[in-house]
Amino acid sequence: MAGGSLVADLAEDASARQGVAPLRQGVAPVTRLERTQGLGRVGFKRGQGTTVLGRLHQQGAARILLPRVHGGGAAEAVLINTAGGLTGGDRLQWEVALDAATAATVTTQACEKIYRALGAEPARVETTLRVGPGATLAWLPQETILFDGGALRRSLTVELAGDARLLALEAVIFGRRAMGERVRRASLLDDWTVRREGRLIFADRLRLAGPVAELLARPAIAAGGGAVATIALFADEPERYLAPLRAVLPANAGASAWDGKLLARIVAEDGYGLRQALVSALVLLNDGRPLPKIWAL
Repeated sequence: MAGGSLVADLAEDASARQGVAPLRQGVAPVTRLERTQGLGRVGFKRGQGTTVLGRLHQQGAARILLPRVHGGGAAEAVLINTAGGLTGGDRLQWEVALDAATAATVTTQACEKIYRALGAEPARVETTLRVGPGATLAWLPQETILFDGGALRRSLTVELAGDARLLALEAVIFGRRAMGERVRRASLLDDWTVRREGRLIFADRLRLAGPVAELLARPAIAAGGGAVATIALFADEPERYLAPLRAVLPANAGASAWDGKLLARIVAEDGYGLRQALVSALVLLNDGRPLPKIWAL
């Protein structure tokens, strides 16, 4: 082998070890960016007259904390992305399962942050919830902050037993206005699928892409608001919550209830306004139970 070829081969091997594509004639090197991957699973069961941990699995950037809960109430789990945020190509998967006659609240340590994506591939957050017979789950993640150029594809897939109860929230803040952040272009695809006893009872898809600032300014979309949320309650007779919920919701929000479901949409000027609206609504729909303490940190 000629010496020149050996040097080229050695350089190529070194580049590969460093995560950089080898330099070819007339072609600039391309850095292979590391991507965040995480999978977290938590399950709860009945033990000694209360809800206790049944299963726990943590992989990659996904971590799950289990705060001590006093008074025999619902168990609590806090989901953590140790990467501190997501960008294009990153992927987080969460799975929560409740056995029969259990109760749990699941939230996140902080607002998930979706940073600018360098390519066409979005960040992905995929959540699966399974709620057994007579079980009650409050799925209450803190808001997701979508920054300028961010791209997020988020899915929530739910399997409910016949008499299971679920209170679910997903919220997005388009930049932090108090810090002067403005989201001009971004991409968001939010997909909900809920089944009870295997039968589809709710499906919802929100897609917002392109000139987000212009889209949010439209009266039929957000009328200039910079933060949005969807709250859903799947329970027996959710209609009883409708009048008191409408009383605490802000003017630019709405709620409906039908066939074992209650749905509320909230639009707020910014994240602060959205948080105020969420706290009142969620406490009401969760039968007066306070939000996880981490929401106040």
